[in-house]
Amino acid sequence: MRPSPADPFGSPGISRLSFNEITAERASLADAVDACARHGVPYIAVWRHKLAETGLERAVRLVRDAGVRVSSVCRGGMFPAASATEREARIEDNRRAVDEAAALGAEVLVLVCGAAPPPGRNIAAARRMVADGIARLVPYAAERGVRLGIEPMHPAFAAERSCITTLREARCLAERFDPAMVGLVADVYHIWWDPDLYEELARAAGRLVAFHVSDWLVPVQDVLMNRGMMGDGVIELRRIREAVERAAYAGPIEVEIFNEAVWSTPLDALLPLVKERYLACV
Repeated sequence: MRPSPADPFGSPGISRLSFNEITAERASLADAVDACARHGVPYIAVWRHKLAETGLERAVRLVRDAGVRVSSVCRGGMFPAASATEREARIEDNRRAVDEAAALGAEVLVLVCGAAPPPGRNIAAARRMVADGIARLVPYAAERGVRLGIEPMHPAFAAERSCITTLREARCLAERFDPAMVGLVADVYHIWWDPDLYEELARAAGRLVAFHVSDWLVPVQDVLMNRGMMGDGVIELRRIREAVERAAYAGPIEVEIFNEAVWSTPLDALLPLVKERYLACV
């Protein structure tokens, strides 16, 4: 179903729109930044694998010269590991991610926390490793002015990507730390189903550091690649956005879509569609 016309009083406005780079996975960082600048999208969210392809110094020049701001860097996290040596290596990699975010002027490093490692697959131990990893990272991030954002993920990803699966769990973890340093990332794709969603968003007031939008398509073909363009699925996007704003979040709104059809869309067709659906549905 096509979305209804945008409500000029309800829309958050283009000034808050961020194009999450994963939405154009087939494009280079340079091309994505250029498309944002040409189509009047003020923010981009940068993924580290694209940053590695481009080089940090060049990436900094690209966003500066284009006049585009970086809303966040993804991803840090992945703290759990089977050995102490590997856990230390992951802490070091997170420190590099903090440095990259600081260099790009991004205030937020998104943490995809990681899952229980083999052979034991002990999810309780994995959660302890996540808490310890964040505690280790906070002082370094504080020195560089980068806030850490814990992103709870849909339970379908608990075995592979994140043992932190609900807003409540993420909030309780974040509350162990200074709110100026550790907050929550509210991604509608991962949280829309939660029966406690609106109560938890209210409890997270002052802790939200990022807000991601897409849509949940039905029927589900592949949970990872099932995200759709806003308005093509079942998520109550505007209601969630309004709840996020009541929880004192007024920052960039990132459009983050994993979907092969979207990835295959040329940037000059994709960016206008993103803007249209963002205004109409979010």
